[in-house]
Amino acid sequence: MKDFPFIKDEEIQELAKKEAKRQADGLEMIPSENHTSQAVLDVLGSRLTDKYSEGYPGGRYYGGCEFVDEVERIAIARAKELFGVDHANVQAYSGSPANQAVYFALLEPGDTVLGLHLFYGGHMTHGLKVNFSGTLYNSVQYQTDKSGFIDYEEVAKMAREHKPKLIVGGYTAYPRIVDWQKLREIADEVGSFLLADISHISALVVSGDHPSPVGIADVVMSTTHKGLRGPRGALLLANGNPSTPLKKVEKTKENIPTLLDRAIIPGLQGGPHNHQTAGIAVMLKQALQPEFKEYGHQVAKNAKVLSEELLARGFELVTGGTDTHLMVVDMNSKGLSGREAESALSTAGITVNKNTIPFDPRSPFDPSGIRLGTPALTTRGMAEEEMKQIAAWIDEAVQHADDEKHLKNLHKEITKFTKDFPLPN
Repeated sequence: MKDFPFIKDEEIQELAKKEAKRQADGLEMIPSENHTSQAVLDVLGSRLTDKYSEGYPGGRYYGGCEFVDEVERIAIARAKELFGVDHANVQAYSGSPANQAVYFALLEPGDTVLGLHLFYGGHMTHGLKVNFSGTLYNSVQYQTDKSGFIDYEEVAKMAREHKPKLIVGGYTAYPRIVDWQKLREIADEVGSFLLADISHISALVVSGDHPSPVGIADVVMSTTHKGLRGPRGALLLANGNPSTPLKKVEKTKENIPTLLDRAIIPGLQGGPHNHQTAGIAVMLKQALQPEFKEYGHQVAKNAKVLSEELLARGFELVTGGTDTHLMVVDMNSKGLSGREAESALSTAGITVNKNTIPFDPRSPFDPSGIRLGTPALTTRGMAEEEMKQIAAWIDEAVQHADDEKHLKNLHKEITKFTKDFPLPN
Protein backbone atom coordinates (compact mmCIF):
# COMPACT_ATOMS: atom_id res chain seq x y z
CA MET A 1 0.00 0.00 0.00
CA LYS A 2 3.07 2.25 0.01
CA ASP A 3 2.24 3.42 -3.48
CA PHE A 4 -1.48 3.96 -2.83
CA PRO A 5 -2.51 6.78 -5.15
CA PHE A 6 -3.54 9.67 -2.90
CA ILE A 7 -4.66 11.61 -5.93
CA LYS A 8 -5.46 15.28 -5.91
CA ASP A 9 -9.06 16.28 -6.47
CA GLU A 10 -8.89 18.97 -9.11
CA GLU A 11 -12.67 19.41 -9.05
CA ILE A 12 -12.76 20.35 -5.37
CA GLN A 13 -9.54 22.36 -5.62
CA GLU A 14 -11.04 24.40 -8.42
CA LEU A 15 -14.18 25.09 -6.37
CA ALA A 16 -12.02 26.19 -3.42
CA LYS A 17 -10.14 28.57 -5.71
CA LYS A 18 -13.41 29.96 -7.05
CA GLU A 19 -14.66 30.59 -3.52
CA ALA A 20 -11.42 32.39 -2.63
CA LYS A 21 -11.78 34.53 -5.76
CA ARG A 22 -15.44 35.27 -4.95
CA GLN A 23 -14.41 36.55 -1.53
CA ALA A 24 -11.47 38.53 -2.89
CA ASP A 25 -13.48 40.16 -5.68
CA GLY A 26 -16.42 41.23 -3.52
CA LEU A 27 -17.40 42.64 -0.15
CA GLU A 28 -18.20 40.09 2.55
CA MET A 29 -20.64 41.87 4.86
CA ILE A 30 -22.41 39.04 6.69
CA PRO A 31 -21.58 39.97 10.31
CA SER A 32 -20.81 36.39 11.35
CA GLU A 33 -18.14 35.99 8.66
CA ASN A 34 -14.51 37.08 8.61
CA HIS A 35 -11.19 36.27 6.96
CA THR A 36 -8.66 34.07 8.74
CA SER A 37 -4.91 34.60 8.59
CA GLN A 38 -2.57 32.33 6.66
CA ALA A 39 -1.03 31.30 9.99
CA VAL A 40 -4.39 29.87 11.07
CA LEU A 41 -4.93 28.18 7.70
CA ASP A 42 -1.47 26.59 7.89
CA VAL A 43 -2.17 24.67 11.09
CA LEU A 44 -5.68 23.76 9.96
CA GLY A 45 -4.05 21.86 7.11
CA SER A 46 -1.41 20.19 9.30
CA ARG A 47 -0.93 16.60 10.50
CA LEU A 48 -2.57 17.59 13.77
CA THR A 49 -5.80 16.62 12.01
CA ASP A 50 -4.71 12.94 12.07
CA LYS A 51 -4.52 12.56 15.85
CA TYR A 52 -7.22 11.28 18.18
CA SER A 53 -7.07 12.67 21.72
CA GLU A 54 -10.26 12.02 23.68
CA GLY A 55 -10.08 13.54 27.12
CA TYR A 56 -8.05 16.51 28.35
CA PRO A 57 -4.30 17.27 28.50
CA GLY A 58 -2.64 14.86 30.88
CA GLY A 59 -5.71 12.61 30.98
CA ARG A 60 -6.23 11.27 27.47
CA TYR A 61 -7.69 7.90 26.51
CA TYR A 62 -5.13 7.54 23.67
CA GLY A 63 -1.34 7.41 23.55
CA GLY A 64 0.88 9.69 21.52
CA CYS A 65 -0.75 12.89 22.74
CA GLU A 66 2.29 14.68 24.12
CA PHE A 67 2.29 17.33 21.39
CA VAL A 68 -1.46 17.85 21.07
CA ASP A 69 -1.55 18.15 24.86
CA GLU A 70 0.85 21.07 24.64
CA VAL A 71 -1.16 22.68 21.83
CA GLU A 72 -4.34 22.54 23.90
CA ARG A 73 -2.61 23.80 27.05
CA ILE A 74 -1.34 26.81 25.12
CA ALA A 75 -4.79 27.51 23.68
CA ILE A 76 -6.39 27.29 27.15
CA ALA A 77 -3.80 29.60 28.73
CA ARG A 78 -4.23 32.18 25.98
CA ALA A 79 -8.02 32.11 26.22
CA LYS A 80 -7.86 32.63 29.98
CA GLU A 81 -5.47 35.54 29.54
CA LEU A 82 -7.44 37.20 26.75
CA PHE A 83 -10.76 37.17 28.58
CA GLY A 84 -9.57 37.24 32.19
CA VAL A 85 -11.21 34.02 33.40
CA ASP A 86 -10.23 31.12 35.65
CA HIS A 87 -11.26 28.41 33.22
CA ALA A 88 -11.47 27.92 29.47
CA ASN A 89 -12.56 24.94 27.40
CA VAL A 90 -11.42 25.08 23.76
CA GLN A 91 -12.77 21.76 22.49
CA ALA A 92 -16.32 22.63 21.40
CA TYR A 93 -16.72 22.00 17.70
CA SER A 94 -18.64 25.25 17.09
CA GLY A 95 -21.07 27.68 18.68
CA SER A 96 -24.20 25.55 18.62
CA PRO A 97 -22.47 22.51 20.19
CA ALA A 98 -20.94 24.85 22.78
CA ASN A 99 -24.35 26.20 23.77
CA GLN A 100 -25.66 22.65 23.86
CA ALA A 101 -22.84 21.82 26.28
CA VAL A 102 -23.91 24.66 28.58
CA TYR A 103 -27.47 23.31 28.64
CA PHE A 104 -26.20 19.77 29.25
CA ALA A 105 -23.92 21.00 32.03
CA LEU A 106 -26.38 23.13 33.99
CA LEU A 107 -29.89 21.83 33.25
CA GLU A 108 -32.03 18.74 33.28
CA PRO A 109 -34.35 17.89 30.36
CA GLY A 110 -37.57 19.86 30.77
CA ASP A 111 -36.00 22.74 32.70
CA THR A 112 -37.15 26.20 31.63
CA VAL A 113 -34.92 28.41 29.49
CA LEU A 114 -35.54 32.10 28.77
CA GLY A 115 -33.93 33.50 25.61
CA LEU A 116 -34.54 36.02 22.84
CA HIS A 117 -36.61 34.67 19.94
CA LEU A 118 -34.76 34.07 16.68
CA PHE A 119 -37.05 36.44 14.77
CA TYR A 120 -36.07 39.32 17.09
CA GLY A 121 -32.32 38.81 17.02
CA GLY A 122 -31.66 35.69 19.08
CA HIS A 123 -30.02 32.45 17.94
CA MET A 124 -31.74 29.15 17.28
CA THR A 125 -29.91 27.63 20.28
CA HIS A 126 -31.52 30.23 22.56
CA GLY A 127 -34.77 28.30 22.62
CA LEU A 128 -36.17 28.06 19.10
CA LYS A 129 -38.93 25.46 19.24
CA VAL A 130 -37.55 23.29 16.41
CA ASN A 131 -34.03 23.35 17.90
CA PHE A 132 -32.75 21.03 20.65
CA SER A 133 -32.98 24.01 23.01
CA GLY A 134 -36.71 24.27 22.40
CA THR A 135 -37.53 20.57 22.26
CA LEU A 136 -35.50 19.08 25.11
CA TYR A 137 -36.13 22.07 27.35
CA ASN A 138 -39.15 24.22 28.21
CA SER A 139 -38.36 27.25 26.10
CA VAL A 140 -39.88 30.64 26.91
CA GLN A 141 -38.92 33.40 24.47
CA TYR A 142 -38.82 37.14 24.98
CA GLN A 143 -39.02 39.73 22.20
CA THR A 144 -37.73 43.22 21.57
CA ASP A 145 -40.03 46.21 21.49
CA LYS A 146 -41.27 47.51 18.13
CA SER A 147 -38.20 49.69 17.74
CA GLY A 148 -35.95 46.66 18.16
CA PHE A 149 -34.66 47.37 21.68
CA ILE A 150 -34.62 44.79 24.45
CA ASP A 151 -37.17 45.65 27.13
CA TYR A 152 -35.43 44.50 30.31
CA GLU A 153 -38.56 45.10 32.39
CA GLU A 154 -40.43 42.68 30.16
CA VAL A 155 -37.61 40.15 30.49
CA ALA A 156 -37.82 40.50 34.28
CA LYS A 157 -41.59 40.07 34.19
CA MET A 158 -41.30 36.87 32.16
CA ALA A 159 -38.56 35.56 34.43
CA ARG A 160 -40.72 36.09 37.52
CA GLU A 161 -43.61 34.31 35.84
CA HIS A 162 -41.76 31.32 34.39
CA LYS A 163 -38.82 30.90 36.84
CA PRO A 164 -36.26 29.80 34.24
CA LYS A 165 -33.26 27.73 35.27
CA LEU A 166 -31.20 29.47 32.58
CA ILE A 167 -31.40 32.96 31.04
CA VAL A 168 -29.58 33.56 27.77
CA GLY A 169 -28.18 36.97 26.83
CA GLY A 170 -26.09 37.84 23.77
CA TYR A 171 -27.55 37.82 20.29
CA THR A 172 -26.97 37.37 16.54
CA ALA A 173 -28.88 40.32 15.11
CA TYR A 174 -29.04 42.90 17.90
CA PRO A 175 -27.14 46.11 17.13
CA ARG A 176 -27.10 47.64 20.60
CA ILE A 177 -25.10 47.25 23.82
CA VAL A 178 -26.27 44.42 26.05
CA ASP A 179 -26.81 45.37 29.69
CA TRP A 180 -25.24 42.35 31.37
CA GLN A 181 -25.79 43.73 34.87
CA LYS A 182 -29.55 44.02 34.35
CA LEU A 183 -29.66 40.42 33.13
CA ARG A 184 -27.60 39.39 36.18
CA GLU A 185 -30.04 41.10 38.51
CA ILE A 186 -32.97 39.36 36.83
CA ALA A 187 -31.21 35.99 37.03
CA ASP A 188 -30.38 36.47 40.70
CA GLU A 189 -33.94 37.44 41.53
CA VAL A 190 -35.33 34.17 40.16
CA GLY A 191 -32.37 31.92 40.99
CA SER A 192 -31.27 31.35 37.40
CA PHE A 193 -27.96 30.69 35.73
CA LEU A 194 -26.92 33.36 33.19
CA LEU A 195 -25.30 32.45 29.86
CA ALA A 196 -23.67 35.24 27.85
CA ASP A 197 -23.36 34.25 24.20
CA ILE A 198 -20.83 36.78 22.88
CA SER A 199 -20.15 34.99 19.60
CA HIS A 200 -20.87 38.15 17.62
CA ILE A 201 -19.31 40.75 19.88
CA SER A 202 -16.26 38.95 21.30
CA ALA A 203 -13.80 41.10 19.31
CA LEU A 204 -15.51 44.22 20.63
CA VAL A 205 -15.37 42.82 24.16
CA VAL A 206 -11.62 42.30 23.75
CA SER A 207 -11.13 45.84 22.40
CA GLY A 208 -13.35 47.40 25.06
CA ASP A 209 -15.94 48.63 22.57
CA HIS A 210 -18.61 46.49 24.26
CA PRO A 211 -18.84 45.75 28.00
CA SER A 212 -17.57 42.33 29.01
CA PRO A 213 -19.89 39.86 30.73
CA VAL A 214 -16.94 38.16 32.47
CA GLY A 215 -17.52 38.23 36.22
CA ILE A 216 -21.23 38.87 35.65
CA ALA A 217 -22.49 35.88 33.65
CA ASP A 218 -22.02 32.36 34.97
CA VAL A 219 -20.84 31.09 31.59
CA VAL A 220 -19.50 33.04 28.62
CA MET A 221 -19.54 31.37 25.22
CA SER A 222 -17.95 32.68 22.07
CA THR A 223 -17.38 31.26 18.65
CA THR A 224 -13.84 31.69 17.36
CA HIS A 225 -14.52 32.36 13.68
CA LYS A 226 -16.44 35.65 13.70
CA GLY A 227 -14.83 38.81 15.04
CA LEU A 228 -11.92 36.84 16.51
CA ARG A 229 -10.85 35.75 12.99
CA GLY A 230 -10.02 32.16 13.90
CA PRO A 231 -11.12 28.75 12.66
CA ARG A 232 -14.59 27.30 13.18
CA GLY A 233 -14.83 26.51 16.88
CA ALA A 234 -15.92 27.89 20.23
CA LEU A 235 -14.71 28.85 23.69
CA LEU A 236 -16.48 28.11 26.97
CA LEU A 237 -15.33 30.51 29.68
CA ALA A 238 -16.12 30.55 33.39
CA ASN A 239 -14.85 31.20 36.89
CA GLY A 240 -15.04 28.78 39.80
CA ASN A 241 -13.29 25.81 41.35
CA PRO A 242 -10.52 24.14 39.32
CA SER A 243 -11.95 21.54 36.96
CA THR A 244 -11.92 17.89 37.95
CA PRO A 245 -13.42 16.34 34.80
CA LEU A 246 -13.17 12.76 36.03
CA LYS A 247 -15.32 13.54 39.06
CA LYS A 248 -19.10 13.98 39.08
CA VAL A 249 -20.08 17.16 40.95
CA GLU A 250 -23.23 19.01 41.97
CA LYS A 251 -24.70 21.59 39.59
CA THR A 252 -23.58 24.69 41.47
CA LYS A 253 -21.94 27.89 40.26
CA GLU A 254 -18.67 26.99 41.96
CA ASN A 255 -18.50 23.74 40.00
CA ILE A 256 -19.21 25.20 36.56
CA PRO A 257 -15.67 24.56 35.19
CA THR A 258 -16.01 20.85 35.93
CA LEU A 259 -19.59 20.76 34.70
CA LEU A 260 -18.59 22.32 31.37
CA ASP A 261 -15.65 19.99 30.86
CA ARG A 262 -17.75 16.93 31.64
CA ALA A 263 -20.48 18.16 29.32
CA ILE A 264 -18.04 18.32 26.41
CA ILE A 265 -16.57 14.89 27.12
CA PRO A 266 -17.94 12.37 28.00
CA GLY A 267 -21.27 14.22 27.71
CA LEU A 268 -21.52 15.29 24.08
CA GLN A 269 -18.29 14.90 22.15
CA GLY A 270 -15.54 12.41 21.47
CA GLY A 271 -12.12 13.38 20.23
CA PRO A 272 -11.39 17.08 19.84
CA HIS A 273 -10.27 18.41 16.47
CA ASN A 274 -6.63 19.09 17.22
CA HIS A 275 -5.96 21.05 14.02
CA GLN A 276 -8.89 23.26 15.04
CA THR A 277 -7.47 23.67 18.56
CA ALA A 278 -4.15 24.70 17.03
CA GLY A 279 -5.91 27.25 14.82
CA ILE A 280 -7.68 28.64 17.89
CA ALA A 281 -4.34 28.90 19.69
CA VAL A 282 -2.84 30.86 16.78
CA MET A 283 -5.90 33.12 16.65
CA LEU A 284 -5.68 33.78 20.39
CA LYS A 285 -2.02 34.78 20.10
CA GLN A 286 -3.02 37.27 17.41
CA ALA A 287 -5.91 38.57 19.54
CA LEU A 288 -3.55 39.16 22.46
CA GLN A 289 -1.51 41.66 20.43
CA PRO A 290 -2.15 45.41 20.88
CA GLU A 291 -3.04 45.68 17.20
CA PHE A 292 -6.12 43.54 17.74
CA LYS A 293 -7.67 46.16 20.01
CA GLU A 294 -7.14 48.69 17.24
CA TYR A 295 -8.91 46.29 14.90
CA GLY A 296 -11.89 46.08 17.26
CA HIS A 297 -12.03 49.87 17.55
CA GLN A 298 -12.02 50.17 13.77
CA VAL A 299 -14.79 47.57 13.36
CA ALA A 300 -17.01 49.65 15.63
CA LYS A 301 -16.08 52.96 13.96
CA ASN A 302 -16.72 51.50 10.52
CA ALA A 303 -20.14 50.22 11.56
CA LYS A 304 -21.07 53.61 12.98
CA VAL A 305 -20.10 55.43 9.79
CA LEU A 306 -21.78 52.87 7.55
CA SER A 307 -25.02 53.09 9.54
CA GLU A 308 -25.00 56.89 9.42
CA GLU A 309 -24.41 56.86 5.67
CA LEU A 310 -27.25 54.41 5.07
CA LEU A 311 -29.61 56.48 7.20
CA ALA A 312 -28.65 59.57 5.22
CA ARG A 313 -29.60 57.71 2.04
CA GLY A 314 -33.08 56.90 3.30
CA PHE A 315 -32.56 53.40 4.64
CA GLU A 316 -34.43 52.50 7.82
CA LEU A 317 -32.32 50.69 10.44
CA VAL A 318 -33.73 48.62 13.28
CA THR A 319 -33.16 50.62 16.52
CA GLY A 320 -32.15 53.56 14.34
CA GLY A 321 -28.46 52.66 14.18
CA THR A 322 -25.82 50.52 15.85
CA ASP A 323 -23.47 50.35 18.83
CA THR A 324 -21.72 47.23 17.58
CA HIS A 325 -20.38 45.70 14.38
CA LEU A 326 -23.72 45.02 12.70
CA MET A 327 -26.95 46.59 11.62
CA VAL A 328 -30.34 45.26 10.52
CA VAL A 329 -31.92 47.19 7.65
CA ASP A 330 -35.68 47.27 7.08
CA MET A 331 -35.92 47.03 3.29
CA ASN A 332 -39.54 48.15 3.32
CA SER A 333 -38.00 51.62 3.30
CA LYS A 334 -36.75 50.87 -0.22
CA GLY A 335 -39.70 48.84 -1.49
CA LEU A 336 -37.87 45.50 -1.51
CA SER A 337 -38.06 42.32 0.52
CA GLY A 338 -34.98 41.07 2.31
CA ARG A 339 -34.55 38.26 -0.18
CA GLU A 340 -34.78 40.63 -3.13
CA ALA A 341 -32.21 42.95 -1.57
CA GLU A 342 -29.88 40.06 -0.75
CA SER A 343 -30.07 38.82 -4.34
CA ALA A 344 -29.46 42.23 -5.92
CA LEU A 345 -26.52 42.97 -3.63
CA SER A 346 -25.03 39.54 -4.29
CA THR A 347 -25.12 40.13 -8.05
CA ALA A 348 -23.26 43.39 -7.39
CA GLY A 349 -20.62 41.58 -5.32
CA ILE A 350 -21.89 42.60 -1.89
CA THR A 351 -22.69 39.63 0.33
CA VAL A 352 -25.31 40.15 3.07
CA ASN A 353 -28.02 37.91 4.48
CA LYS A 354 -31.78 38.33 4.53
CA ASN A 355 -33.07 38.73 8.07
CA THR A 356 -36.30 39.25 9.97
CA ILE A 357 -37.09 42.57 11.61
CA PRO A 358 -39.05 42.92 14.88
CA PHE A 359 -42.70 41.98 14.38
CA ASP A 360 -41.96 41.15 10.77
CA PRO A 361 -45.18 40.62 8.76
CA ARG A 362 -43.28 38.57 6.18
CA SER A 363 -42.12 34.94 6.23
CA PRO A 364 -38.63 34.25 7.67
CA PHE A 365 -37.81 32.65 4.30
CA ASP A 366 -38.52 36.00 2.61
CA PRO A 367 -38.31 38.52 5.44
CA SER A 368 -38.37 42.30 5.41
CA GLY A 369 -34.78 42.94 6.37
CA ILE A 370 -31.12 42.32 5.68
CA ARG A 371 -28.26 42.00 8.15
CA LEU A 372 -24.82 43.39 7.41
CA GLY A 373 -21.66 44.27 9.28
CA THR A 374 -18.05 45.41 9.12
CA PRO A 375 -15.68 42.75 10.60
CA ALA A 376 -14.49 41.23 7.31
CA LEU A 377 -14.20 44.60 5.58
CA THR A 378 -12.09 45.90 8.47
CA THR A 379 -9.83 42.85 8.33
CA ARG A 380 -9.01 43.83 4.74
CA GLY A 381 -7.94 47.29 5.87
CA MET A 382 -11.01 49.31 4.98
CA ALA A 383 -11.84 52.33 7.14
CA GLU A 384 -14.33 55.20 7.35
CA GLU A 385 -13.88 56.58 3.85
CA GLU A 386 -14.41 53.14 2.34
CA MET A 387 -17.61 52.75 4.36
CA LYS A 388 -18.99 55.88 2.72
CA GLN A 389 -18.27 54.43 -0.72
CA ILE A 390 -19.79 51.08 0.22
CA ALA A 391 -22.97 52.76 1.45
CA ALA A 392 -23.22 54.47 -1.93
CA TRP A 393 -22.81 51.14 -3.72
CA ILE A 394 -25.46 49.49 -1.52
CA ASP A 395 -27.85 52.31 -2.36
CA GLU A 396 -27.05 52.03 -6.07
CA ALA A 397 -27.56 48.26 -6.10
CA VAL A 398 -30.90 48.58 -4.34
CA GLN A 399 -32.06 51.28 -6.75
CA HIS A 400 -31.23 49.01 -9.71
CA ALA A 401 -32.35 45.74 -8.15
CA ASP A 402 -34.18 44.70 -11.34
CA ASP A 403 -31.36 45.65 -13.71
CA GLU A 404 -28.95 42.68 -13.88
CA LYS A 405 -26.65 44.39 -16.37
CA HIS A 406 -26.25 47.43 -14.12
CA LEU A 407 -25.58 45.20 -11.10
CA LYS A 408 -22.92 43.21 -12.95
CA ASN A 409 -21.20 46.39 -14.06
CA LEU A 410 -21.30 47.54 -10.44
CA HIS A 411 -19.65 44.25 -9.45
CA LYS A 412 -16.81 44.99 -11.89
CA GLU A 413 -16.33 48.37 -10.24
CA ILE A 414 -16.28 46.78 -6.79
CA THR A 415 -13.82 44.10 -7.93
CA LYS A 416 -11.45 46.82 -9.14
CA PHE A 417 -11.82 48.56 -5.77
CA THR A 418 -11.00 45.39 -3.79
CA LYS A 419 -7.58 45.03 -5.47
CA ASP A 420 -6.32 47.63 -3.00
CA PHE A 421 -7.63 45.54 -0.07
CA PRO A 422 -6.43 41.95 -0.56
CA LEU A 423 -7.44 39.07 1.67
CA PRO A 424 -5.00 38.38 4.56
CA ASN A 425 -1.59 37.07 3.38
